[in-house]
Amino acid sequence: MSGPFSAKALRRVTGALDRHGVAYMVCGKLAAILQGFPDTTQDIDIFPRPVPGNAERLIRALGELGFNLTSQDRQDILGGKDFIQFPNAPIPLDIVHAPDGIESFEDAWRRGRKAGGVPVLALEDVLASKKAANRAKDRVVIMLLEPFVRSVRSRVPWNTDPLEPLEPERDRLERSIARRKDPGTSGH
Repeated sequence: MSGPFSAKALRRVTGALDRHGVAYMVCGKLAAILQGFPDTTQDIDIFPRPVPGNAERLIRALGELGFNLTSQDRQDILGGKDFIQFPNAPIPLDIVHAPDGIESFEDAWRRGRKAGGVPVLALEDVLASKKAANRAKDRVVIMLLEPFVRSVRSRVPWNTDPLEPLEPERDRLERSIARRKDPGTSGH
């Protein structure tokens, strides 16, 4: 890994994801930090939307960022492996297809926010995920994150905006592309 998380690295990652049309949310502790939680992190955790086509766009974005993906890395991304780390990557990035405590991407998106122009998990979802993971390092964060979430939610969030609804046109297009690739799939 090239070093700890930096704002410049986050801008590079989100810029590439956005240019390639990847539907994603920042998750993990970084999602809370971007909403004002006073802490640090070593990496960028990305929660990509699990729909046909999004994984291919994610692979292209990672290629643009200089990730030398192995065939196993590609299979893991395409197959939606729960957690993928890239130990020798140019940017400290993890792909989290199944964050602990989060039912679905769509549910998380509905509750999500934009912080600094970046789609992030809602603070409550970050907290729920930390509680569900229940790792020793998460228990320490939970003790600080719980009062922070209560404090922020007791007033209007100052640095976040609700996310726009997911793009129904892109979803329809992706289903259409998937049907063309698999002629046995019904059109209805």
